[in-house]
Amino acid sequence: MNLPQHLTIRDDHLWIGEHDTIDLARTWGTPLYVTDQDRIAASYTAWRDALSAEYSRVRILYAAKANGNLAVLRILAGLGAGADVFSSGELHLALSAGMQPGTLLFNGSSKSRSDLALAVEKGVPVSVDSLDELRQLDTAAAAAGKIARIAFRVNPAVDVPTHPKIATGLATSKFGIAHHLIPSAYQEALACSHVEPVGIHCHIGSQILAVEPFARACEVMMRIVGEIARMGVRLEFVDLGGGLGIPYHRGEGETSPTPSDYARAVVPLFRDGIREAGISPELWIEPGRSLVADSSILLTGVNSIKPAHRNFVNVDAGFNLLIRPAMYDSWHEIIAANKAGKAGTTMYTIAGPICETGDILAHDRMLPELSAGDLIAVLDTGAYGFAMSSQYNSRPRCPEVLLNGSEAALMRRGEDVGDLTRTMEIPPWQESGD
Repeated sequence: MNLPQHLTIRDDHLWIGEHDTIDLARTWGTPLYVTDQDRIAASYTAWRDALSAEYSRVRILYAAKANGNLAVLRILAGLGAGADVFSSGELHLALSAGMQPGTLLFNGSSKSRSDLALAVEKGVPVSVDSLDELRQLDTAAAAAGKIARIAFRVNPAVDVPTHPKIATGLATSKFGIAHHLIPSAYQEALACSHVEPVGIHCHIGSQILAVEPFARACEVMMRIVGEIARMGVRLEFVDLGGGLGIPYHRGEGETSPTPSDYARAVVPLFRDGIREAGISPELWIEPGRSLVADSSILLTGVNSIKPAHRNFVNVDAGFNLLIRPAMYDSWHEIIAANKAGKAGTTMYTIAGPICETGDILAHDRMLPELSAGDLIAVLDTGAYGFAMSSQYNSRPRCPEVLLNGSEAALMRRGEDVGDLTRTMEIPPWQESGD
């Protein structure tokens, strides 16, 4: 299996960074998310260096939806990243992590009036998704006596090779304004009294394993950039979004484009476009999955083995903690962490504890012979893992641990049963006991 560099096998145990996963599970229990800070830093550096080699004015906006843990955001803020935020909560987290308002972009297709008012208050640029939203934002900015800085989100109508639920640049997508309508949208924005158009934005999807769709989207964007520049729009940034994937199928030798591959395919098109338009805006890119996905593993303990029509390995983590396999039929590599050096001899299906037939983390994997008490590692869970978790079946969510070299510490405590009712209220007619 082609493991990422920070995962190694020593004396039959799986290690992450400088830590034996068996010791981590013994210390904090299972289920347990474990994240390697050094891996995140290395991924960010790869993106920064690749883009900067092609163009000097680059800003990386981390897609905060991928993993919104405050410690993760602090790592990236310390390295110079901004963030693409999709809610008032993500905006709050990004600011709490030390990111500056001007390095954020408030994205989303259905922002509330309170979302827009918060962006105005904090001075965060807004990616406007409709003309209705533009008018509401102009009103909110007028009420606050401020000017809202905006980009429009372009729907470039680009087909991409990914799961349809995460293809966001299709003509039929709910996101953005159709590319041919964008110039007229900027005309309306220029006429607003409390809105200043300073950027343009698109995002075509997630887990894309080819650079060609990004290049096609960039070509669409640069045609629009030239047109709106001639209209008098002073673009300070062009945001081409994110979406570069990772090789989840590590056992099959799957590969993915590198940040350098992306930069060589896309940035020359961007440079040509801005040169023709006579402008020199910043280039903004929004990696998420490619920054954090392989930084983390999910450790889950084996509760029991059940031979049936398949050999089920019943573990203590289910789609309450990792919904991607159930939601997208996603593949995650599975390693028997305490028998990692042993050859696979038996076909197993890894089943979670949730009361749903679809609660399967992995189908038909060849693993060493397993028994109750063994430890399973699910790889590449740093993006859309804990971030999409829930308390379904009234199961408290697990802790998250961050590694920094030889150090290890909680970055989120595990919930307990008290957390299940902490936000619940007893209606007054029930308090009397009647």
